[in-house]
Order: sequence, then C-alpha cells, then structure tokens
Amino acid sequence: MTQFDLKGMDQAIGRIKALPNDVRKKVVMGALRKSATLVVKAAKANAMRHDDPATGRKIASNIQARFGSKTYKATGDVMYRIGVANPKGAIPKGNPDEGDKGPTPHWHLLELGTETMRATPFMLPALTGNIDAAVSTFAAEATKRLDKLP
Repeated sequence: MTQFDLKGMDQAIGRIKALPNDVRKKVVMGALRKSATLVVKAAKANAMRHDDPATGRKIASNIQARFGSKTYKATGDVMYRIGVANPKGAIPKGNPDEGDKGPTPHWHLLELGTETMRATPFMLPALTGNIDAAVSTFAAEATKRLDKLP
C-alpha cells in the first residue's frame, strides 16, 4: 500500500470538512474519481506491454477503479480501489480463453513475480509515477466543485 500526505490543501480541506456529509461525499467522490482515472489509464498503458497478443485476454481491459463502499459504510472515508477485476464466480475449468474481458488470473504473477520468474510490475509504477498528477487533479477538481456550491 502506498500512502502520501496532501500538503498545501489546508484551505480546501477545511472547506470540505465544513460541508454536510452528503455534500462532502459528492465533492470528494467526484474529485477522487478523476484522480483515480489518471492512475487507471497509466496502469492500462503499462499492462498493454504485458498482454500476450497470441491470446484474446487483455489484463488492461480488466483494470478498473471501484468505490470502497464497505470502507465508506464502516468509517465514512471515501476510497477507490484500483486493481485488476475478474468476472464474478469461479474461473471455468481449463481456464479457457474468453476474449478481451475474460479472466486474467495470472496478472498478480506478472506484478509480483514468482520464484522462477522476475517481477514485471505494472500497477505500482502506475501509482508511484502519477502521485503528483493525481494529487493536483484532486485539488483542482475539489476546488472547482467547492466553487460551484451555493
């Protein structure tokens, strides 16, 4: 897990904290979603380099950002998870090639490596390479949304 601090946003954070919960959620969710989109795009671009053209499966097609509803319900914190999603349910026996959005259960082997294969990460570099852009996008988008409020 990568963590970082938002510095220089004290005024915007103060304005956000002063809002009612429902309005605060809308402002933060929208701004955070825009920031997450940057990281998703970078992760997809990185994953394209690892996708095997001989198969129909594309790791990049399965990368997405999902709202952390359990975290929101438990703590009230807005969170997006960015990762490689697979279709719900068990992967069919024999792991057949189901095309573009088919299951890609091997993605973590590429990201983390194995004892016989070197790791070739594509998710972590997408985040670490875009932290500054994501934070500035969040700040700009949150400020824009706060300015639109009555």
